[in-house]
Formats: sequence, structure tokens, C-alpha cells
Amino acid sequence: MQDELLLIMLKQDLEILHTTKDDYLNNLLNAAKEMIAREGVILGSDYEDQSLVTMYAAWMYRKRVSGDAMPRMLRAGLNNKLFSQKATVIADV
Repeated sequence: MQDELLLIMLKQDLEILHTTKDDYLNNLLNAAKEMIAREGVILGSDYEDQSLVTMYAAWMYRKRVSGDAMPRMLRAGLNNKLFSQKATVIADV
């Protein structure tokens, strides 16, 4: 995935116009990728995967203040991606 594009997408989601938090946001993006991979999801470079990473990172950014649980939309996206990948593996066997 293009890290520069992910950073732009995340900043647009969070409505951040400056560059002072870029290092922190890049760290969130990297952490989001690792946490998604830990759940068993294999990320590619398509728009769906880029959106999952940026949604996850945006949630991590917002929850540091609010403490909110993971949004259902994000959880559903991760589950759908994982189930789709598992079904493809089973179908190939």
C-alpha cells in the first residue's frame, strides 16, 4: 500500500490540514496494519483495504480521547474481509 496515500486519506477523514501530526498519524497507520494482520486479514493494495486501514487508524486516533468501542461498520468490514479470504482458501482446496 502507498503510505503517502494512506496518510492523505487519514488526514482527510480526521479533517487535519497541517503536517505537525504526520509522524504520529503514520505510526497509527502502521499500528493499524499490524493489528489488522494480527486478526488474520491479509491486506492488499485495493481501495477496500486502504479504507479499512484508514478507518482503523482514524478510530484509534479518536478513541484515545473518547474511549469508544470499535464502530460496527469497521468490525463488519474486517469480518467480511476475513471471511471472504477464508472462503477463498477453502474453495481452492
